[in-house]
Amino acid sequence: MRIFVAMDLTEDVRCHVAELIAELSDAAPGARWIRPEAMHITLKFIGHIEVDRVEQIEKSLSTVRSQGFVEMNFRGVGCFPNVRRPRVLWAGIQSSPNLAVLAAEIERRLEPLGIPRGERIFRPHLTLARFKETTIHKSFGNILTGLASREFGSMSTGEFHLYQSQLKRDRAEYTRLATFGFGSL
Repeated sequence: MRIFVAMDLTEDVRCHVAELIAELSDAAPGARWIRPEAMHITLKFIGHIEVDRVEQIEKSLSTVRSQGFVEMNFRGVGCFPNVRRPRVLWAGIQSSPNLAVLAAEIERRLEPLGIPRGERIFRPHLTLARFKETTIHKSFGNILTGLASREFGSMSTGEFHLYQSQLKRDRAEYTRLATFGFGSL
């Protein structure tokens, strides 16, 4: 079973992101766009585990706490590693400091279960598209520059979720396994 820990988006943010995707899709014909209803903010990708370990992971995640709700503002667009050779197109997330603290706490709680910490620094972002090949129009960089300060909504949350991810031929399908409250206003 393939699992990860994530936060859901509000419908308002999903609508703004869907509008953005509609605007950008012609400029990036090589992109595999993420369906807005499937978008989430990944806090920890766990990967493949045995089904009998899920209960132990849920128990560990249920102890994660934070100082209040996480506040997020979705703003700007960019690419990993860069706009000339994009592999991932993302929307930026400006968040309250406790989002990074929460992600680190999740890592800390899962490590004793044999789930290694991530190798990369936690950088909150919303994946919009992935590129197998970098077929983009020459104007793509200029379009992204024009979106550097565009806002895509904001949200506040006091919960995160454990999801199962099943890879299908044309998309990933997510099933929520558990929900965890972590803070209060």
